[in-house]
Amino acid sequence: VQLQASGGGLVQAGGSLRLSCAASGGTFSNYAMGWFRQAPGKERDFVAAISWSGRNTYYQDSIKDRFTISRDNGKNTVYLQMNSLKPEDTAVYYCAAGLPTYNFNYRRSYDYGYWGQGTLVTVSS
Repeated sequence: VQLQASGGGLVQAGGSLRLSCAASGGTFSNYAMGWFRQAPGKERDFVAAISWSGRNTYYQDSIKDRFTISRDNGKNTVYLQMNSLKPEDTAVYYCAAGLPTYNFNYRRSYDYGYWGQGTLVTVSS
């Protein structure tokens, strides 16, 4: 599976962005999808994830009231709608795909086998 993330950019605090991640080369609806982010000098952190059907979603506590993950299996795309952005949201955002085996942990980066190239989100104060 190849993943292509897009939609990052520079936005003022309080603004919104929508990230997209287009998948190709596999059966998209088989995969759980996740978004992770990595700020400068920090480790890659879980942001949000969604089950293959879209029925179940998971969020990092700090963003769950501001970000929404969704997917369109017909378009092989997963989205991350980010509202009320804060400077601390500044990071490179990565999308990831993983096969949801019985012990799959949506919040754990190494459960995802496929990663996009990342898209930079910069939030100015």
